[in-house]
Amino acid sequence: MEVCYQLPVLPLDRPVPKHVLSRRGAISFSSSSSLFGAPDPRQLSQRRGAISYDSSDQTALYIRMLGDVRVRSQVGFEPEGRGSYPYLCIDFRTLHCERLRRLLSFQRYLHSSRLLWGTTHLNPLHILDEDYIGQAKCMLEQVGSWNFDLFLFDRLTNGNSLVTMTFHLLNQYGLLELFQLDMVKLWRFLVMVQEDYHSLNPYHNAVHAADVTQAMYCYLREPKLAKSLTSCDILLGLLAAATHDLDHPGVNQPFLIKTNHYLAKLYRNSSVLENHHWRSAVGLLRETGLFSHLPAEEGLKMERQLGSLILATDISRQNEYLGKFRTHLNQDDLCLSNASHRHFILQMALKCADICNPCRPWELSKQWSEKVTQEFFHQGDIEKKHKLEVSPLCDSQRNSMGNIQIGFMTYVVEPLFAEWGRFSDTRLSQTMLGHLGLNKASWGGLVQQERPSSPDELEPSSPC
Repeated sequence: MEVCYQLPVLPLDRPVPKHVLSRRGAISFSSSSSLFGAPDPRQLSQRRGAISYDSSDQTALYIRMLGDVRVRSQVGFEPEGRGSYPYLCIDFRTLHCERLRRLLSFQRYLHSSRLLWGTTHLNPLHILDEDYIGQAKCMLEQVGSWNFDLFLFDRLTNGNSLVTMTFHLLNQYGLLELFQLDMVKLWRFLVMVQEDYHSLNPYHNAVHAADVTQAMYCYLREPKLAKSLTSCDILLGLLAAATHDLDHPGVNQPFLIKTNHYLAKLYRNSSVLENHHWRSAVGLLRETGLFSHLPAEEGLKMERQLGSLILATDISRQNEYLGKFRTHLNQDDLCLSNASHRHFILQMALKCADICNPCRPWELSKQWSEKVTQEFFHQGDIEKKHKLEVSPLCDSQRNSMGNIQIGFMTYVVEPLFAEWGRFSDTRLSQTMLGHLGLNKASWGGLVQQERPSSPDELEPSSPC
């Protein structure tokens, strides 16, 4: 397995880069040349678990970037509680039956530390023994199976499927040793990632992230990728899968735009959620210092590549990526010894993993369909409550689960997986396409059963 670069440990007396200030396990930017182009802060920001940006315009509304920032403002803005996302006139807490109670950074640190109590030597196998018990450990022996039941695995791990899955895969590839990843930092990072998914979201939660990570692992094992990807590619691919929907609010981008959400303004209505997922992941990477032993330029490069992968999951850019993929396949010019081509294939693999539910066995696919439809209809109910135009697919009175799934399979999933099958014509690709066809037919049958009978059939028969 090729390693893309050496990973020296920085000496303790090495100066901290000027654009990064470390305060109590957090990051704030004090330079106009920061990674994301943030303005110079004019006052201190107390942040817990994210990256904060202060506007240079003291009369402007302060932008709270990652949903976990406390800004001390001179213009009287009160800090909001975690889990409340300000719209122009809508409190984000209406998305849930009760207010989200999400752990703050210090609490998260204590929680993640408890997972390591008693591990004096920080032996990976010791941590594995603590978590991989009974049936969960047996399931991980089949983690490369396309029939892997993530719902069962999540129950067996007591709701810790994302932490357990991601740590196991990183350890299985030997990435902890190759990249000299600190055990405590990695474990804390994964715990914080899992907790920054909204557990009350029916679909976009940590279980979905774990499922995408497992699917990504299946694709990384495909022959073309397995013999070409570097250890750096694999690390980024798994981390991108685990964080690709980090802090997802349970509503889509058009909803954020039409409600004038601060994230929509921050990212100028472009890949709003995906940009937020990426920046949220970077915030946790920097808070935990997972890559702090790397040279600064290498750490920034990995953050940018991670962002490039996560941004590729923007469904509104589906045709753009699919067209590029199809062109490469038609011209037969993909060369996986080329770093940019490998990165593009990782983007396509993550896109496939993100929407692979219709390609799973029916018993699993149907559960995912129910969850995503529930989330759609929940958004529609909120839009109706606040007199907003109901988004497509979100009106439970006009859409059925079957019709939503058939449309999604026909116009989004089938074109993507047909091209992936051209690229990687393997048993797995044929299995996925086979399940896709069967599932589509099953939904078609259910839709037929749901249709009302014809008027003739509804009329009572005349007496003899």
